[in-house]
Amino acid sequence: MHIRTVTEDELGAWGAALDTGFLRVPDLSKEARDETAEFLRGLVDLSRTQAAFDDGRIVGTFRSWGGEITAPGGAYVPVSAITNVTVTATHRRRGLLTGMMRADLDASAARGEALAILIAAEYPIYGRFGFGPATDYSLFRVDLTRAGLRPAVRAAAAEDGGRVALVAPETMLEAGPAVHEAFRRRTPGAITRQERWWPLYTGVQTRPGRPKESRFWALYSDASGTPRGYLAYRVDEVWEDFVPKATLHVDQLIAATPAAEAALWVYATQIDYLAKLSAGERTSDDLLPDLFDDPRQVTWDSARDFVWVRPIDVPAALSARTYPVAGRLVLRVEDPMGYAAGTFAVDGGPDGARCVPVDEPADLALDAGTLGALYLGGRSAVRLAAAGDITELNPGALDRAEVMFRTARAPWCPDWF
Repeated sequence: MHIRTVTEDELGAWGAALDTGFLRVPDLSKEARDETAEFLRGLVDLSRTQAAFDDGRIVGTFRSWGGEITAPGGAYVPVSAITNVTVTATHRRRGLLTGMMRADLDASAARGEALAILIAAEYPIYGRFGFGPATDYSLFRVDLTRAGLRPAVRAAAAEDGGRVALVAPETMLEAGPAVHEAFRRRTPGAITRQERWWPLYTGVQTRPGRPKESRFWALYSDASGTPRGYLAYRVDEVWEDFVPKATLHVDQLIAATPAAEAALWVYATQIDYLAKLSAGERTSDDLLPDLFDDPRQVTWDSARDFVWVRPIDVPAALSARTYPVAGRLVLRVEDPMGYAAGTFAVDGGPDGARCVPVDEPADLALDAGTLGALYLGGRSAVRLAAAGDITELNPGALDRAEVMFRTARAPWCPDWF
């Protein structure tokens, strides 16, 4: 068995192995493989697309793409976004994932990417590779028969004199990227969208063998006509005894301004026939319950970890973000894979930070995954210490870490990758 990057001629076989590994379809026909290869040519970077081979057959897949994640303070931090990870059931426990992960992280370090990120399909797998859960999401539901938006929300929606309009998917191809870019700048945890994201999500382009995405699109523009937010949604039309009880499913509500967000929620809740609103995947501390006059009618189905973060270049990563309270901490980071190992002093505050390797006693000891979990500001150092993930070596350092790393609002990434 061996691991290497795939060639262009192997993309069809790689796609077939990926689909089989994700239990989508059994082995693809030659025609389907050719269609898949053509699709993947415009999506994957071959230098970042790996496979594990056994006697010429692909038994493992692994891919990453280069992007950015927004750190607290608004800086864009270069990352390796890892995805499409599979190992065939016949080849488990043979070190294939470890080999592919090591190759990708080595290349990421050489490119100067400060972090690696991924979405963990199974919780226990990625902690051993130095990743920690840094963002989460909740699935909110609203009973619109018993709750309405507060007057203050409706007033906020009218603040900049904007308007909401239903638009075609082709319009979203033009307007959406700028809206998302403005949203990304103000949202820690948000990530770059690959070039192919918009055509696929809007349904303008489809992947071979997959159904076309079908959604309504509502675009909010301010008084100057500049797009500031959008709502992608579907509606399940249900009638009981000639009474409409439809549910609106929010696929995404992305807003660059508070007025845009308020206006889009107003629009979503005043569509005819609605009895319920499924708000989609929102950050766990989303304001949605506070927007309604009866917050008890806003409930959630689940709360889950989402983006996991792994530090690769600790000084670069910790220097890139800001800290709500000024302070200095010396961190001893343990990393069996070596990338983040060392002792580092971070001296930061609201205006910026500097992090450098040092040779001095540490205030706190933690592993790379725990530092990754803390990085975006959504996790509590005090809670992680209580769970045994952080050791306080200098009295008072844990409380200092709590106020330095924790942000007032939770980070949020609305995108699967």
